[in-house]
Amino acid sequence: MLDRLSAFIGDDNGPWRVTRIDALCGEPLPTVQRIAVVTGAKALAQQSWLLRGVTSNERYVGTEEKQKLLAVQEGLGRTQATMAALIPIRKSAAWWLLSQQERREILEERSHHIQIGMAYLPAIARRLFHCRDLGIPAANGEPFDFLTWFEFAPGDTPRFDDLLAELRGTLEWTFVERETEIRLVRIAD
Repeated sequence: MLDRLSAFIGDDNGPWRVTRIDALCGEPLPTVQRIAVVTGAKALAQQSWLLRGVTSNERYVGTEEKQKLLAVQEGLGRTQATMAALIPIRKSAAWWLLSQQERREILEERSHHIQIGMAYLPAIARRLFHCRDLGIPAANGEPFDFLTWFEFAPGDTPRFDDLLAELRGTLEWTFVERETEIRLVRIAD
């Protein structure tokens, strides 16, 4: 699992400068100046502000959807993508009591999550990190279920805002009990 483990470390160091942190629902995160993204064994280091997650299999994506995503999705780390957002989310117990099939039905058939996201590709790159897969109960460790990392060019900021507004207006988002939006800009080397 170490090769899939990533951590977002908030403090005074790192290549991403925080431009704002907004607690949209639930308890806020402490204010930090910078964020560093580390992987592997480095992600195990204890920090005062550390969010961890792992990349995992895509649970709600069908074969056809996955093929469409792979055809248009671009990777992270693109030179022109100097803007980023880290959005940690925790869903309610009611969400997790649903079967995977029921969650998929809400996520895609009713909320159109994947379809909405596809409309913003390739301009907005994203990667989802699962915190629940770490096996650490939220009460004792990871405070979120998911960490979503987005990267985009400055000119695509309005499109990113539109993407978030669309997603937050769906049935799926009624199950979100904690969400923080952290906006960042990459510092030039």
